[in-house]
Amino acid sequence: MLKTSIVLAAALAIASVAYAQGQMAPVTQTPGLKRIPLQHFDVPPGSRETVQVIAEIAPNTDVARHTHPGPETDYVLEGGLTLTVGNEPPKDYKAGDSFYIPAETPHAAKSGANGAKVLATYIVEKGKPLATPAP
Repeated sequence: MLKTSIVLAAALAIASVAYAQGQMAPVTQTPGLKRIPLQHFDVPPGSRETVQVIAEIAPNTDVARHTHPGPETDYVLEGGLTLTVGNEPPKDYKAGDSFYIPAETPHAAKSGANGAKVLATYIVEKGKPLATPAP
């Protein structure tokens, strides 16, 4: 139940970015995950868009399995997290590390005792939700 709530929180927070860019109706932020929009633009102009945010994840927060309709690349600015991508074993990341998640690949994370701050960049299909819960 908590994991489902976290995935929904991530989706809602991401949707807030789209709202800020005039793409969707307003949504509510959820405790434990905050996304700060940095950029949002078409690349190339057409069917895809880039969304770049800083994701702040509270200490010891589970981000449940979810997918994105395009690739995601991240750089850990502060703190650390454990990431599980697809069927791979969990891997730890700390400040200064980066990682890549292929399009439509289920993934989940758990922040460490100090939380995490991550620069996240998504290249996604326009008109699709930025995040969708995954089994």
